[in-house]
Amino acid sequence: MKRKPLLAFAAVATAAVTAAVTIAANAGASDHRDFDGFIRDGLVHAKPKNVIFLLGDGMGVQEITAARYYLGVNHRLNVDRMPFTGFDTTWSVKPAAAPPYLPDYDPDSASTGTMWATGKKTIDERISQGPSASISTPGANLQTILEIAQKRGMKVGDVSTAEITDATPAVLASHMSLRGCQGPADMAACAKETKAAGGLGSIAEQEVDHKVDVLLGGGRGRFEKTIVGGPTDGKTVVQTAVDQGYQYVTDAAGLNAANGKKPVLGLFNAGNMSLEWTGPAASLGKGNTAVACTEGVRPANEPSLSAMTAKALQLLEKDNRRGFFLQVEGASIDKQDHATNACGQIGETVAFDAAIGVALDYQRKHPDTLVVVTADHSHTSQIVSEDASGTGLPTGYSTNLLTRDGQTLSLTYGTAGFGGSGSAPVAAPPSQQHTGAAVPVWAIGPGGIDVLGTNDHTDLFQVLS
Repeated sequence: MKRKPLLAFAAVATAAVTAAVTIAANAGASDHRDFDGFIRDGLVHAKPKNVIFLLGDGMGVQEITAARYYLGVNHRLNVDRMPFTGFDTTWSVKPAAAPPYLPDYDPDSASTGTMWATGKKTIDERISQGPSASISTPGANLQTILEIAQKRGMKVGDVSTAEITDATPAVLASHMSLRGCQGPADMAACAKETKAAGGLGSIAEQEVDHKVDVLLGGGRGRFEKTIVGGPTDGKTVVQTAVDQGYQYVTDAAGLNAANGKKPVLGLFNAGNMSLEWTGPAASLGKGNTAVACTEGVRPANEPSLSAMTAKALQLLEKDNRRGFFLQVEGASIDKQDHATNACGQIGETVAFDAAIGVALDYQRKHPDTLVVVTADHSHTSQIVSEDASGTGLPTGYSTNLLTRDGQTLSLTYGTAGFGGSGSAPVAAPPSQQHTGAAVPVWAIGPGGIDVLGTNDHTDLFQVLS
């Protein structure tokens, strides 16, 4: 899918978006800036100095709506401050020896991440490599946005609440045939890509070797493993990072103290970072009596996503005349969708929206910055009737939450849950599947108008790069 020529619809788009954001402003928007100015910036300035790309993993329309409704139907999220909105299709491709590659309508985060990071379609499980005849055969390495930014002399940052070696952060600074080959101890399925075999090494090794200026998230366990073979044989990935000049921090206090004189590697959990909220477990059919979520459960030693975003921006702009590219992922929206954990999912969405607010506040002071927000794929949660009964009950796993409006918000998860015979649901919720719906895209700043309409995730590469 080709991106629409900008000037062909600029006048119509300007009028339409001006009307839309004027209505939003009159409806009580929290940001009272000049919305016409937003649109002029999006049209006129084709080359932003800085790019902030925020991705809510699995944050489809239902997930963002559930967060809105839980906080109150009249509550505006930070993402609602952004004047340009469109939709992207996210289909990946199936393995084949050569084009044409057949579409796979329900993608994973590795293939979708490769789309926006490189502008190319690939098969599921693949990290910034092209498709091939089978998942066990590596594809050609594809140049990423981060690599392009570095060649331009820009600073670069990569932030996530997942292990920083997980699919979305990995696509920027590594090339791997299988997304699971995250650390030196995980390379059995990618033996030809180890440093001992003359390859680039695991995802953790590649991220450090790429000399990313700011690398923040979970996954400390991957980086503490010892490399076998190659020029860094016998060292952990953390040791190789320190050897290359990284400042290594492991908690919120350490991150606060980082001064930007060195690149920063921050690993705040052995695995994925801790959740912000918790709440009732999902159950079959009607579900629980509605209760509110329990908020504020993240340990204080782990920085929030908004704190990591703010610190990354501070570090990237320090002594920087050439601009920066920063990717920020709210990763566990997806992970809690898989787990049928409604409060976990909504809490991570709210935390991600807070990080969006940090980016928008930065953009307010630096209007030469482009901010783009999207999801990598849609997911399973659905808002359903609170008063369903009898044969109208949901067939999947349900949770009922008491919103700040004092009403019941019922979420159901129904893309997995049948036993080996395929005839009856199992008692414990299994991992739910992604879904193939188009995902929303929001933008503000120079070139932001390019997200308007319905495009493909590969088109984001042009917008961002």
